[in-house]
Amino acid sequence: MDAATALAEALGRPLSKTEGLTTEPGGTVVAHWNQLDHYTDEHHIWTTPQWAEHLTDPLIEQPFAASPAGDRRAILHLSLNLHPQDRELSPAEWSEIGHRLARTAGLAPPGDEHACRWIAVRDKPTRMDLIANLIRLDGQWARTPHRLAEALTAEIRRIEHDLLLLTPRSSPQSTATASVTPVAPALVPNATSPLAGALHQLAAEQAGPLSTVRRLVEELGRQAAALPGHQTAAAGRDLFWAARRLHGVQEHLGQIAERLHPTTSPPPEPVPVPGRAAAASTPMTR
Repeated sequence: MDAATALAEALGRPLSKTEGLTTEPGGTVVAHWNQLDHYTDEHHIWTTPQWAEHLTDPLIEQPFAASPAGDRRAILHLSLNLHPQDRELSPAEWSEIGHRLARTAGLAPPGDEHACRWIAVRDKPTRMDLIANLIRLDGQWARTPHRLAEALTAEIRRIEHDLLLLTPRSSPQSTATASVTPVAPALVPNATSPLAGALHQLAAEQAGPLSTVRRLVEELGRQAAALPGHQTAAAGRDLFWAARRLHGVQEHLGQIAERLHPTTSPPPEPVPVPGRAAAASTPMTR
C-alpha cells in the first residue's frame, strides 16, 4: 500500500488538490512527527496529495533503504475505532493516542530527531488512522517491535484504561472458566500501619490530594487544547501526559501501601465454576 492509498482510505474519499488538511487544533491531522514544522508553512496546512507526497518522500530520498527482510514496503497504516458507546474525546486526547501508538510502533523514540515521518488523521468522530513511512531521516529502517500487533494491542488496552474508555468484548461463545474466591479476614494492624495509612490517603483515587492535583491538571489540559495555536495544543497534550503520570504515581503509592499493610490475606486457590463464559478482549486496531 502506498501513502496516497492509505490516506484516501483513512479519509474515506479520493485525494483532492482542492482539499486541505491542517494540524491546527480541531484540524484533521491530530498528531504528527516531531520535525514536521520544518516542512509546513506558517498555516500548517497542505492539500491531501501534498500530505501523501510528504509521507512518500523518504522512499525517494533514500533509494537504498530496505527492511530487514530486504523489501521496500515502507508505508505503515494503522486504524483505531472507538467503541460506539464511548465518550467523545478531546483533540488533546486524540493527539495523545496518536503519539503513544507512534512510540509503541517504534516510529518516534523519545528525543530522536531522525525518527520516521508519520501523521495521525481523524476525519470521523470515532476513528483515527496513523500513517507512517518506516524509513527514518537517517536512512535506517525503523526498529518496530518483533510482534508489532501484540505490542499495539497491549498499548491500546493501556490507553483504554488511562482514558477511561470501553474495552471491546468477544462473542458469548468464548470459553473460559470463572472462579469464586472466598472473602478472607483482615490482617491484624502492625507497626507499619500509620505509614501504610498515609500512603493509602495519598493514593486515594477520588478524595486524595494527588487526585485533586490530577483533576486540576486535566482541566488545564482541556482548556489549553481548546485555545487556538500550535503551542497551546502542545501544552494541552503535555498536561494530559502529566495527569497520566500523576495517576501512575497514585497507583504506585497504593501498591507500596498494600505491601506494607495489605487489607486482606493472600487469597485462597480459586474454586472453578464450570459452564460460565468470560469474554476476552479483542484489539481495536486492524
